[in-house]
Amino acid sequence: MKQLAKYAIASAMLGSAMFSSAAMAEQKIGVVNVQQIFQALPQAAEIQNAISMEFKDQVDEVNLLQRDGQLYAEKLQRDAATMSAAEKKELEDKILAVREQLSQKVQPLQQNIQRRTNEERNKILGLIKQAIDTVAAANKYDLVLDAPAVVYADTKDDLSQKVVDQLSKLN
Repeated sequence: MKQLAKYAIASAMLGSAMFSSAAMAEQKIGVVNVQQIFQALPQAAEIQNAISMEFKDQVDEVNLLQRDGQLYAEKLQRDAATMSAAEKKELEDKILAVREQLSQKVQPLQQNIQRRTNEERNKILGLIKQAIDTVAAANKYDLVLDAPAVVYADTKDDLSQKVVDQLSKLN
């Protein structure tokens, strides 16, 4: 009885393995490198430039504060021996004020830049996804994987250039 159960289980496993092999043979699998596609698009550079221009005034303000703080610190270090206690105290207060202003401005600025960058990147990734879907459907691919997740793929199954071409048609 135990022998019969073992044979039944072995037969079921062998049958399912054969069935899945046959199903896999019928599937057409493609590969795309989403990061490479993203970098190949002119919109990626345009986004970076637009975000830089959007936050230019705030970045310039932070850079100016950093430069002022550095100049104050250098002056304190250089002239400390010849300064009076009141002058040292005044310069130290200026340095602390600059540091406080920087701490209030830098983190929110970085968060805003990151948020805007993510928003724009997600828009482009949405376009890339649509182009991948279009190319995969047109070429009758059942499955498309991101290239970094794949150990090996034949170059004939790399759809990256076709996706870039599809995106170029949209613009």
